[in-house]
Amino acid sequence: MLAFLVLLSVALASAHHSGEHFEGEKVFRVSIQDEKQVHLMHVLTDKVEVDFWKPDSVSQIRPESKTDFRVKADQVAEVEHFLEENGLTHEVLISDLNKLVTGQFDSLVRASGHSYEKYNSWEKIEAWTEQIAAENPNLVSRSVIGTTFEGRSMYLLKVGKAGSNKPAIFMDCGFHAREWISPAFCQWFVREAVRTYGTETKMTNILDKLDFYILPVFNIDGYVYTWTKSRMWRKTRSTNSGTSCVGTDPNRNFDAAWCETGASTSPCSETYCGSTVESEKETKALVKFIRQNLGSIKAYVTIHSYSQMLLFPYSKSYSLTKNHVELNTLAKAMVKELATLHKTQYTYGPGATTIYLAAGGSDDWAYDQGIKYSFTFELRDTGRYGFLLPESQIKATCEETLLAIKYLSNYVLEHLY
Repeated sequence: MLAFLVLLSVALASAHHSGEHFEGEKVFRVSIQDEKQVHLMHVLTDKVEVDFWKPDSVSQIRPESKTDFRVKADQVAEVEHFLEENGLTHEVLISDLNKLVTGQFDSLVRASGHSYEKYNSWEKIEAWTEQIAAENPNLVSRSVIGTTFEGRSMYLLKVGKAGSNKPAIFMDCGFHAREWISPAFCQWFVREAVRTYGTETKMTNILDKLDFYILPVFNIDGYVYTWTKSRMWRKTRSTNSGTSCVGTDPNRNFDAAWCETGASTSPCSETYCGSTVESEKETKALVKFIRQNLGSIKAYVTIHSYSQMLLFPYSKSYSLTKNHVELNTLAKAMVKELATLHKTQYTYGPGATTIYLAAGGSDDWAYDQGIKYSFTFELRDTGRYGFLLPESQIKATCEETLLAIKYLSNYVLEHLY
């Protein structure tokens, strides 16, 4: 029996992280002081292959900031030597990436069904969307808004008490494939909506007066790829003509100063903006749905990780929005509300100044469509685990984020436009 359990554990482990292994890989954090050190990071990336975690690419590094990046095992010594030789202040955030990848699952012997406190494969999420709609027909309906590059259905859940002409909030998760905590939150939100409707006054009032459009996973192909081939995959899985490099960064693919800054024209880059604006089938599907429902959608929320930040437009430029003061005040109140539960501290502000310049983002695009309340969450943590947040933190992360979403929902209801 013991031998069987060991074999089962090994089989499950390989099923979760088949393809790529990360033995000996490390994640570094470098504190950048000035332009000279920014230049040195460019020099480093010319010498070795670097997977940037924060910011998304070397082009977004600026003075007086920190950068986190992953280095392959055979290049760790060279990177350490370069950082020391050039006096770059650094620390090793993750000394054994492979251990963290396998450790992200609290238990390798996993239940066969869907769980709100575990990371779920796309197959489980897909089945869950069908089940939660079937079990809660008065609150949840499921539709398909498009298909991915690889032909998967993009399921959208409409959550709210049936009624006509209700204002709505659109929320998507799973833009970047490796940010697993993001889809976990969309699932948690739907569960809490149906679980507490009728028993909790605040949620009941929100769902009576508001609809939510929830896209549990936007970049489904990429998400599947992180489960089957490469845990650290970020982009979509579309092919690019003239190169073997695959995928586009979906959050650089929208019609918001597309590819002007903070994005790359190289298909091999993690921040590749795509061959054209809205080149990705996934982008087109989201854009089409929101455009068709602009009359009702009053807020747009996109869930990412990591950094513990609440961002609002603009990211494409340093220009401030017309309602900047209102957005800033609202963001401040949302992060204050979020912190009441587990004391988790978030920073907040416009994307460009709070994190970095990046054009082609969905939040900027949504805002420019006339959706006044447009926000990007960067969920836990601040780098200890990065994209590999353990399952033991799913519950707390989702609980606190839900408080911020409820606050936003009530604000939207009180400030309908």
